[in-house]
Amino acid sequence: MGSSCAEGTPSSLSRQHVDRRLFRLALPALGTLAVEPLYVATDTAIIGRVGAEELAGLAAAGTILAVIVAGTNFLAYGTTERIASARGAQNVARSGAFAQHAILLGLGLGLLACVALVSSASSIISLLGAGPETTSHGIRYLTVAAFGLPAVIVMVAAQGVLRGHADYRRPFVVLMVSNIINAAIEIPLVFLAGLSITGSAVSTVIAQYLGAIWLVMIARPHLQVGRRFSVQSAVARDLLRVGGHLGVRVFSMLAIATASTVLAARSGDAVLAAHQIVNGVFVLLVLCLDAISIPAHTLLGESRGLGHLELQRRVSSRVYFWSGVLGVAFAIIIFASAQALPSLFTADQSVKLAATDGLRLLSIALIPGAIAFAGDGILIGLSDSRFLGLAAFAHTAIMALALFSESIRTGPGLSTIWALLTLWMIIRAFTVAVRSRLLLR
Repeated sequence: MGSSCAEGTPSSLSRQHVDRRLFRLALPALGTLAVEPLYVATDTAIIGRVGAEELAGLAAAGTILAVIVAGTNFLAYGTTERIASARGAQNVARSGAFAQHAILLGLGLGLLACVALVSSASSIISLLGAGPETTSHGIRYLTVAAFGLPAVIVMVAAQGVLRGHADYRRPFVVLMVSNIINAAIEIPLVFLAGLSITGSAVSTVIAQYLGAIWLVMIARPHLQVGRRFSVQSAVARDLLRVGGHLGVRVFSMLAIATASTVLAARSGDAVLAAHQIVNGVFVLLVLCLDAISIPAHTLLGESRGLGHLELQRRVSSRVYFWSGVLGVAFAIIIFASAQALPSLFTADQSVKLAATDGLRLLSIALIPGAIAFAGDGILIGLSDSRFLGLAAFAHTAIMALALFSESIRTGPGLSTIWALLTLWMIIRAFTVAVRSRLLLR
């Protein structure tokens, strides 16, 4: 601890100081966000060379696993804010208690998810309605990969602990190395040992456990393992309450994404293919916007612990500013390249035309979208997760009425779908901007 606060805790109101800290955390955060999908990308690249049915089985199982992991992100987000706030207040005991409970909660949730998936893998994959060979491969992958869930969710929790201590770099290194290990193990298992999709799942699980053990070892000094551990029901309830609110936010956003894909499918194969292109570009850009918003969990948590309202205002304004700058820059780039970009993904002229229209609307959506994602990060940092959950639910209800209204539910076309998604971004941006302004008055 320094004389003013913990080392690295923001204590200056200068714009330059806040910007330096923001980007010092944002760059490794971006790396971490970019690395996380590489587990699936690595498996996809390798299994894609085995066969189409194996790849389809991987896609089915991977979708289910991705939803489960996304639903546990509250452990990273909520833990970051709680620990950063305790750090700012120089409350070491409280910080350690949140760290311990987050890791144990991650382990418990991972074990429950593992048991649930192993026992129901066949039923879940069969519900997707794929062919018998694809279903068989999907069941095999999901059954094995489910054993990695305790490690994956512990890694999520450990990232939250380390982010709460403003350590974003080492989680990035761990995830990068574990992905390299995954590829190094997977190739011989799949091709030399002839284990096919099972070998892919086994290598991923091994890499996940190595990553989890490594991250927990890094986080060990923050866990206060030398002290006698006792379950603190108030701390556990607090994490679960935050998890519930942020879980509603995550699943509400997934519901909107799923609904838009359903409407694209109803509009025809060309529209669905074009939607995949536009949505893929959107997901990639969201990683960059998230990289600016995630450090707000740490910086605002710290300044809340310090009781420094002016610093909270400064951090919030800089997060909004830089996210807005990125949003405008991305909007200009996407709009200018909307006609050429689809050619990178398809040679079909009808898909290109639909994707071009969708990308132009995406460029418009990116500006309010940047404000919306920044506001989400700010409200999490301000410990306003309950409002975020309620707002996300309300936004989803409104969008459900619009997306599945009688006039468009039979196949509205890509322009209508992305116009509605743009409206969703505008509503979200307005809501979080007003809420954060009220909280920081």
